[in-house]
Amino acid sequence: MNMRKRLGLVACSLLVLTMAAAAQAAKPKEERRTVTQVLDRTVLNLEHEFVPAAEAMPEDKFGFAPTNGEFKGVRTFGQQIKHVASVNYELGAALLEQKPPVDIGDEAGPASITTKADILKYLKESFEYVHKAIATINEKNLVGTVKSPFGEGPVTRLGLATSVAWHGFDHYGQMVEYLRMNGIVPPASR
Repeated sequence: MNMRKRLGLVACSLLVLTMAAAAQAAKPKEERRTVTQVLDRTVLNLEHEFVPAAEAMPEDKFGFAPTNGEFKGVRTFGQQIKHVASVNYELGAALLEQKPPVDIGDEAGPASITTKADILKYLKESFEYVHKAIATINEKNLVGTVKSPFGEGPVTRLGLATSVAWHGFDHYGQMVEYLRMNGIVPPASR
């Protein structure tokens, strides 16, 4: 994804967060949530959709990728999951200003992880890690910058945090198509 698209997505995310904050401020009787809670909820929402979709595909279909039409070179179902998990680790590490704690295999995940059980474990642990990273974001450091894991210079913590959700949901949409191509109704649609 080019830098303009990323910046556009970050701008849209900021607008959504601003509107959500304004809506919350307009309801004084409701509990006020912190930035940390709001950002963590976006990751939790992704996790609650993504993990069940990953679990829904039978192991013998983890190598499935569409072949009809313009699908040359697309990731398999299992590769989609490993990619999202790897980017979760990459974004979490950038937020924590650390190196990823596991092999992210150039955003493809470790080549050694091939079974459904291992891929799901890698995915679930990536969400634990990214939740840990999101927990470090607060009102004081929200727009403070950290080094981009994508080599484009400094980026805000808010931008990286929102990237977790939009990136994951982008791949979730692809996974839904793969599930349906295999006659499986995605859990969120049941």
